[in-house]
This record gives sequence, C-alpha cells and structure tokens, in this order.
Amino acid sequence: MEEKPAEPAQEDGAAQNEDVLKAFLSEVKEIEKVDSRLTPGQQIERLCRPGATYANLNPFDVLQVTPETPLEEIKKQFRRLSILVHPDKNPDDAEKSQKAFDAVAKAWKVLENEEGYKRCMEIVEEAKGRTEQMVKEKKKKLKKEGKSSNIEEDDPVKFDHAVYVLTMKLFADLERKRKEQEMKNAHEKKRKHLEEEGEKEKEKEDKEWAKNFEASRAQRVDSWRSFQTNKKASAPAPVAAPVPARARPGFLKPPKNKPEQRH
Repeated sequence: MEEKPAEPAQEDGAAQNEDVLKAFLSEVKEIEKVDSRLTPGQQIERLCRPGATYANLNPFDVLQVTPETPLEEIKKQFRRLSILVHPDKNPDDAEKSQKAFDAVAKAWKVLENEEGYKRCMEIVEEAKGRTEQMVKEKKKKLKKEGKSSNIEEDDPVKFDHAVYVLTMKLFADLERKRKEQEMKNAHEKKRKHLEEEGEKEKEKEDKEWAKNFEASRAQRVDSWRSFQTNKKASAPAPVAAPVPARARPGFLKPPKNKPEQRH
C-alpha cells in the first residue's frame, strides 16, 4: 500500500507559520501603540529636516536613544522607528519616508557592529571630556576675575545638552575628514591611473617603433646597396694630369738675359 503524506505535520507547520505571523502583527500593533506620540509624519520630517545630512551622522540621535541605552533596547527602538517610517506605511510621501527609513537602518547598522559601536562611544566620551575641560576653564576664569564660579553647565540637563552639541560637531568633523580623505584617495588613484596609462602608451609606442624599425631593416640595406652600385656606375673616368712643357721631348730652354755692362 502507498504511504499517505504526513498531512498532520504539514498542518502543524502551517499553523506554526501562522502563529509567527500573528505574533509579528501583534508586535507591530504594540510598537505603533507605544509610539503613538511619535507620528510617522513627524519622524519622517525629523529625519529629513534641513541639516539632517550631518545630524543623522549621530546614530544615537537618529534612533532617539542615549549612549547609555543597552544595545537590546536600542534594537527595539530601531524596530519601532523602522516600522513607523517604512515607505509601505507612508505611500503618500514615499520618497521622504524611504530617506528616513534608510537613515534609521544605517544608524542601527553602525551600532549593531561592535567596532562601529566602539567608535561612536569614543566620540561621545571625547565630547564629555572636552565639555568637562571647558567647564573647568570657565570656572577658573571666573574665579580669577573675582566672580561667582556658578555657570549654566552646572545644571545636569544643560551639561548634557553641551555634550550633545559637541558630539554632533565631532561626528560632523569626522565625516568631513572622511570625505576629504576619500577625495584625496580618489585624486591619487586617478593620478596613478593616468601615470600608468601614460607609461603603457609610451611602451606601446616604443614597441611599435622597434617593430617598424626591424621590419624596414632589409629595405634600408637594399636601398644602401643600390645607392652604392649606382654611385660607382655613374662615376666619371679619371683624367690624366697634364705634363709640364719642360718635361716634353725636344723642348728648348730660352737663353738667359745677360745684364748690360757699363764702362
């Protein structure tokens, strides 16, 4: 007898897939509920606002988390935002939503990578260190001037804001240096390419010249031989040198004139 397909197993698999889908849809609804205060339109505008090119360089700012936020929580926030700004959920503004979605995806890609996360934290720590140094210098100057050393950065909120601003500047400066290095590398690559092309062209010309020179060798030899042959054939017969008159036979010398004698 033929064995029948294991239909129950297939049904179990289908049911399992359906459960996964339901769980996902439930999660999407929960995310939308949690972030009801952050409308998709507002998030898209935030991520596409003027100056966003540099503002979005800070992945913590893009995902609206602090550097101290655990990575697992950052991942959850990434999923929330990616759902909110996804182009499929914002068909009326597909171009901007795609740009916003790309910014969110890029931010998470940087932070989920251990090396990228470490580099970002180094920038944040540098911003904190510089801000603390700035606070010390401010207080020192005020004290030297005999003034109160109380400054606005004594307020933790304002201190954090100062760190935030400097962090953004450091990310922007890093991007500027990266672009400058990229342009420099591209220029150097182009220069080397042109140099190599020039050398190749010169080598090609040298080979072509050598080839033509070798090919015309026999012709040059034949031409030279023909020239020598024609030269000998057209050369005039040698003319004998004239014989002096005194050397001729029967030549009489004329008498010498004697000087006249006077008495």
